[in-house]
Amino acid sequence: MNPEETLKGIPASAGVTIGRPFFLDSEGFSVQRQEIAEEEVAGEIARFEDALIQTRAEILRIQKKILEEMGKEQGEIFSAHLLVIEDRTLIEEVITRVKAEKVVVDYIFLDVLKRYIHAFSKIEDEYIRERTSDIEDVGKRVLRTLLGKQRQTLQDLKEPVIVVAYDLSPSDTALMHRENVKGFVTDIGGRTSHTAIMAKSLEIPAVVGLEEVTQRVSKDDLLIIDGAQGLVIINPTEETIRRYTEEQKRLEEFGRSLLKLKDLPAETLDGHRVTLAANIEFPHEIPSVIAHGAEGIGLYRTEYFYMNRVDLPTEEEHFESYHKVVQEVQPHSVIVRTLDLGGDKFLSQLDIPNEMNPFLGWRAIRFCLARPDIFKVQLRAILRASAKGKMKVMYPMISGVEELRQANALFREVKEELRREKIPFDEKIEVGAMIEIPSAALTCDLLAKEVHFFSIGTNDLIQYALAVDRSNEKIAYLYEPAHPAVLRLVKHIIDTAHKHHLWVGMCGEMAGDPRLALILLGLGLDGFSTSAVNLPEIKRVIRSVKMGEAKKIAEEALSLSTGREVEAYLEKMTKKIFMGEP
Repeated sequence: MNPEETLKGIPASAGVTIGRPFFLDSEGFSVQRQEIAEEEVAGEIARFEDALIQTRAEILRIQKKILEEMGKEQGEIFSAHLLVIEDRTLIEEVITRVKAEKVVVDYIFLDVLKRYIHAFSKIEDEYIRERTSDIEDVGKRVLRTLLGKQRQTLQDLKEPVIVVAYDLSPSDTALMHRENVKGFVTDIGGRTSHTAIMAKSLEIPAVVGLEEVTQRVSKDDLLIIDGAQGLVIINPTEETIRRYTEEQKRLEEFGRSLLKLKDLPAETLDGHRVTLAANIEFPHEIPSVIAHGAEGIGLYRTEYFYMNRVDLPTEEEHFESYHKVVQEVQPHSVIVRTLDLGGDKFLSQLDIPNEMNPFLGWRAIRFCLARPDIFKVQLRAILRASAKGKMKVMYPMISGVEELRQANALFREVKEELRREKIPFDEKIEVGAMIEIPSAALTCDLLAKEVHFFSIGTNDLIQYALAVDRSNEKIAYLYEPAHPAVLRLVKHIIDTAHKHHLWVGMCGEMAGDPRLALILLGLGLDGFSTSAVNLPEIKRVIRSVKMGEAKKIAEEALSLSTGREVEAYLEKMTKKIFMGEP
């Protein structure tokens, strides 16, 4: 066995796990050109058609399983795959070439597949270009059937493993279950990438941005993931295994003790109360939200209604999901973020162009204002659901007052339509703005006059303020939530909101960092919203200090010059509060 080796990546989801690797999408196909006799042509075509039938049945089985276990949104991921398997143009080209060239169908199909993938990847239209992943995935399934190969996938793992991959797509994570996925590590990705966020929701340890973990790990290696430190240890020694086994037990016990706080209020020792809510993507996450003691939903991401499908979601689909969520979390509120496609999120049928700088491009509220037909469908569903429970709505990526006024004007239009149709909704529904662009942070005094609340979206605010692409692992070290510029912006937003008598929460990943909770509490943040699994530890921090102490910690942190100095100071104060160290 090779000696112990440690790789350092980006911490994505805390926790410790030990296990064997499972390589996802590491396969490649090589098929030799082999000529056949005239009398063998019919047999090859029949073999191809049989492979198509088997593959279609396989996709339908997977789709049915996902629909039953995870809901309609995830099941729709595979609708595009079915369209590929039924594409008569591709099928007829393969059959025609087998007849004309008299070559085995495996070779012809792979050749046609490569040409399709190459051609689609060059097309400017975003929707068509993104079908390359569907074509590739379906193509691999057909080839495995033709070649008699089997490939284990995440939905049918039979034993616990650590997933090792270049990256994980939304459909990969949709198929991931905690029972047999003990953790995962990837070559690319950042702290706030979709993959990292999903790992936290699933409560499994993960490290991303390792750059070459897929090359450094072999199938027979033993791995340890230290999610908090961002470490992957390959072939650990017995002493390392013993140390991490003890740490794993300690963390499990710590987790159990935190859950005892579930039903206690999130308030300081001297009675200052804040709200702790959860971020979700899917209705099926609600049991975890309730189990971790969340007071409602502080961020309901709605992009999955639109992704990995071949049509637009209907008003009824939106309404059913919002209705389900708001009923299950009563009497608490649900804050729905309107469509926020773009940036690092996968796009589908929406006509969003390929852009040089997608994070700065035609996305989120900019897209919605340009496509009111799509935007108003979502707004109608939110309003309808507001008659069933406490709903709030917030707009993402607001850069100034003009956008906010345009969005509110459309909202008023939809309200008037529902009144005419005599469809009930909450006439006092609250509207908020996400403050995640520096221009919004600096003019939030103007925005405050147009809304009922603010929610600070730190994932984008940090990347825009520090000019750091949060999905680029090469500059991940520059992504610093504790950077003095970030802390000053957050303080300004909170102070301005309170001056205008507005509630202000935070729904970015920064809200889920227990160390930073001390500063945010001291700055006067009214609400924290993060992955449900983070909530008990944030509550523990809040219930361990007096508000006066938190304010002093925030003041001291704001006087420091670098993010590292802030982190070191918070480490010291955390030990003092929880361990009694001087």
